Order: sequence, then C-alpha cells, then structure tokens
Amino acid sequence: MKRFGLLVLGLSLMLLIVACSSQSGETNNTEQSGGEKIRIEYWYVNSTDWGGKAVEQIIQNFNSSRNDIEVVGKYIPNQYQGIIQQAQAAIAGNNPPDVSQMGYNYLTYVNDNLPYTPIEQVASLDEKEPNFIKDNFLPNIIDLSRASDGTLVGLSYGLSNPVLYYNADLLREVGWDPDKPPQTWEEVIELSKIVKDKKGAYGLYIQDPPDNWAQYSLVRSNGGKWLEMRNGKLTAVVDSPEVIEVYQMMANMVKEGLALNAKQEEGEQAFGNGRVAMLYTTIGRMSGIKAKSNFDLRTAKSPTFGNKPRVIAAGGNSLVVFSKDEKRKRAAWEFIKFLQSPQSLKLWVEGTGYLPPREGVAEDPNGLKPFLESNPLMKAALEQKDSTVQWANFPGENGLQAEQVLIEAREQILSGRSTAEEALKRAAERINQLLP
Repeated sequence: MKRFGLLVLGLSLMLLIVACSSQSGETNNTEQSGGEKIRIEYWYVNSTDWGGKAVEQIIQNFNSSRNDIEVVGKYIPNQYQGIIQQAQAAIAGNNPPDVSQMGYNYLTYVNDNLPYTPIEQVASLDEKEPNFIKDNFLPNIIDLSRASDGTLVGLSYGLSNPVLYYNADLLREVGWDPDKPPQTWEEVIELSKIVKDKKGAYGLYIQDPPDNWAQYSLVRSNGGKWLEMRNGKLTAVVDSPEVIEVYQMMANMVKEGLALNAKQEEGEQAFGNGRVAMLYTTIGRMSGIKAKSNFDLRTAKSPTFGNKPRVIAAGGNSLVVFSKDEKRKRAAWEFIKFLQSPQSLKLWVEGTGYLPPREGVAEDPNGLKPFLESNPLMKAALEQKDSTVQWANFPGENGLQAEQVLIEAREQILSGRSTAEEALKRAAERINQLLP
C-alpha cells in the first residue's frame, strides 16, 4: 500500500507540473501563468438564433479588457432544464461552472440542493462597489432571484415576459384589423377560427420548451396558481378549476385544428413560414423570431381572460455563482458586473430581445433608449412589466421531478390522451407526494 501511495503521489506531481507548464489547456477551473491569470467558466442557454452571438461578443469584450481573468463560455442546450441538469452532474464531478445562468423557476431548487454562494456574499467581496446591487436594481427586480425562503440566490439578468407575436399581413388577408390585435383569449380563439376557415392555417402556437412558463402566465391571468399554503403545508393546486380551464382551452384549440402542437423550433418555424398567425412566447426570443419572419411582424400584450387582470410570469434567468474559493468568486463577480454594464446590456438586449434588468439602462440616450424606441416589437413587453410576478418554484430535493410531472401532464393533455381534469388531478397527487 505504501508503494502504491508513493506511485500515486509521483503521478500527481507529474500531472501538476504538466498542468502548470501548459498555456493552452481548455479545462475549467484552471489558473494560467503561475496563477496570474484566472480562468473561469460561464454557462449560458442562448443558442445562435437566441442571442448566442451577443454572448460570445460580450465574453470577447471582457477578455480583451482584462489581463488577470479569462472567461470561457459554454453553451448548454435544452434551455433551463438542461443547464440545471448539467450543473448537477458537473458539481457531482467536482467541476462546477463558476457562473451560470439559472432559470428563475429553478432558484429554490438550487438553494435547497446545490453548493452555490448567495450573490450578496459574493458582492460583499467587492471593496470598490459594495452596494452595486442595491444601487442599480429595483427591489422587485432583485426579488425575482429569491428562493422561496427569501434567500437572494443570484442576480437577475435575463428578464422577459410573454407577448403575442402576430403576422399582420395574414390578419389583413382574413379581414382582421392588424392595428387591433386580440386582447383576450376569447378573441384569440375567434381569430384562429377565421384563419383556419379562410386560409387553412393555424391560428396559434404556444411555446413548448421543457418548462411550464407560458402555461403559468395563462393560469395566473385566469386567477389560478401552482401552489398555496393549506393547513400550514405547501400544497399543489394544479388541479383547480382555473388551471383545468386553461389547459382544456389549449387542448380544444389543438383538437379543432386552431392551434399547432409542436416543439419549440418547429412551432417558431411554422410561424415564420406563415403557417401560424399568432405565436405566444417570450419577448426574449424576439431577435430569432424576427430573423425567421418575412412579413409585417408585430407584438401585442399577453391576452387576458375576459375582464380578469393580466398577471404574467417574469421569464429569464439569474446569474448564480458556483465558484469554490474566494479568488474565483472575486473573478466571477467582476464578470457579472461586466455583464450588467450598460455597454454589455446593450449587446444583450439587442441580441436577444430581453428587457434590461438594470435601472436606468433603458432610458440612457447613449445606450438602449434609441434601440428600444426604434423597435416597436419591444413596446408590448415594456408596457406590461407592471403585470409581471415571480415564476413559481417547486421546492425541495424533488423540485425538478415536480416540474417534470407538470410537463408530462401537458403532453398528455395536448396529445388528447387525457382530459385536462384527469391529467391535472393525477399531477397534483404526484406533486404533493414530492413536496417537502
């Protein structure tokens, strides 16, 4: 055993020498040039048609501005579900990202289950700008990044809400005034019937990524929710009448050929090709949708259910730090501040369509103000910011499973394999078994 131990020690020293002498290694969590340059890794969900080029440019700009820190970007597919799953695996392998985007709906899960550092603790390492968060972000924007116990997990970055994109040319062709787009879901259904009858096209596509964000916005606008406290215990209420009504409306539209049931890329492509009149998805995908659409593209506010108030989920992500040691945390914080700089946010907003999270950036005449004023597609999202609420989180170690249960219920409903009432009652039972 002693000889084996000496052999392992010798090999470890050799590997250490090789690692220290290398100037071109691509492995995460390494330091270069004898520790003078810290390399950190940044994980993001933005594909090429969803702001990925902007992310790459921001990283390049940061690296050009620093001689002590180098950021290596890593695109993670499958959006926020994919990034939380890969983060778990990386942490288990002792190789976590230093900074990662995390969907707002997963922050309670991160807080309950993953070894991260709350952003206020990271920010406290900054002697020059100790009040950076409070000085630059409104309280309601800060609160989007809190877990259910109130812990501020990360710093809000991606900020969006759902809008109704529509093909104004197609609306004209079927006799609907494009200057008066549908304001309610009842009007969406009415227009969808007209589109089907006159053009043989679908009226609507509602985004279908591996999360329930769009559906949560519909549910909240219909007076429902995912969770509530009952007898001192957090309880799933996804089988309430308000929730069932929303999902059954979606299922009926699919069954009647009024709405397309497809995965995200297929649905957006169908809208871009003119086979769908309206697309309900995040303003954060504006850039990619605009590039795919060769027609008079417009946006409207998220439709309401009759006279009920509009209540929509704030979509997007928070920047969360997983670095282990103080040196890496300091480097991660410097990069986060750079991401939140007016110059970087200008690239971020222009490249994605996300709303700027930092106060004052939207009104800056040398920053985003000209862009926002010249892009009417952003108007609907900006006007309904006051209607946004926090994206619901399923807490506990089984939070991801609970989210998946609801995704599976949606698939059962939209495919016609189950009624909304049946699928959501089963989902409520399963989720309540998973809740802490």
